[in-house]
Amino acid sequence: MLRKSAASRTHPSLGPAAVLAAVALLASCNRSMEPPAPEIRPVRAMTIEKRAAGESVALTGTIQAQSEVNLSFRIDGRMLERSVNVGDAVKRGQLVARLDSQNEESSLLAARSQLTAARAQLAEARNNFTRFRDLVAESAVSQASFEQSESMLKAAESQVETAQSQVTIAENRLSYARLVSDVAGVVTAQGAEPGEIVGAGRMIVQVAREGGRDAAFDVPARIKDAAPANPKITVALVSDPQVVATGTVREVAPRADPVTGTFRVKVRLDNPPAAMRLGATVTGRMRLASGTSIEIPPSAVFRAERQAAVWVVDPKTGVIAVRNIEIRSSDPVRVEVASGLNPDDVVVTAGVQALRPGQRVRLLETKQ
Repeated sequence: MLRKSAASRTHPSLGPAAVLAAVALLASCNRSMEPPAPEIRPVRAMTIEKRAAGESVALTGTIQAQSEVNLSFRIDGRMLERSVNVGDAVKRGQLVARLDSQNEESSLLAARSQLTAARAQLAEARNNFTRFRDLVAESAVSQASFEQSESMLKAAESQVETAQSQVTIAENRLSYARLVSDVAGVVTAQGAEPGEIVGAGRMIVQVAREGGRDAAFDVPARIKDAAPANPKITVALVSDPQVVATGTVREVAPRADPVTGTFRVKVRLDNPPAAMRLGATVTGRMRLASGTSIEIPPSAVFRAERQAAVWVVDPKTGVIAVRNIEIRSSDPVRVEVASGLNPDDVVVTAGVQALRPGQRVRLLETKQ
């Protein structure tokens, strides 16, 4: 009995527990050899829809003068006084500032003295010419002496003309020491202060002309491009929306602002109310040209083979693909797509640089 039990323990056949362990080991090996499941990346996306391009848009701007004039002296000097400040009304012919005119007054006195001396020499030369003319007729003097007196008369006349020109120049310089406004308007800026040495041409005050007023707006490129030809723009005061005026576009900046990417547009106001003073904040409304447009955020766009492109998601499989697009206009907020996208397309809007063609994604949210 004891020998049989020992033999049974050393029998080469396996028990049920050992068989189960072997099966589990083989199953784990098979699982380790299976390829890993593909990564499903979560992304944010939006569903494309066409927006009507004929809607009304509103922009905020300010009231400005149609033209501003910088008033400056024509000569150098030390400014003694400036009689106007920012916000003051200026009339045509009004004295605005004054220079120290001591040097100009001295130059004028010297020029007048030279003119007096030249006139005295002219009178003497004229008397000599008259006397020699009578004497040469009587053959009392030679013809050469008469011609010499004639030359001296012409030289004296020329000296008088030169001296008179110097007097005129000195008088003009003296008048230039007084800065007189040649326009009527309102002072919008001031330059030098009394007591300073100012150079010719330096702005002393800036005057906004009376009359025409503009409403100036900083317009994004997409709105500028979508604006109709010769649009009518309604302008209203922000502080009092009941104060309204209409206007037409007078000037559009040819280049965008390097910081904001917007274009400065000036609107000429037709009969603006008195309440629309210079510097007032206004709101301008305009209806865009008819048609439709597709807009996406700039974060959705990347470059693929030197072309603008986006990732389009297949809503059934979640697989993404590259779609080339053509951009009509763009700004820091939105991109207007001319072609390449259709309504109901699902476009990835964030993390586009980390994706690859054929990758499966999971939509976190879909914006309309």
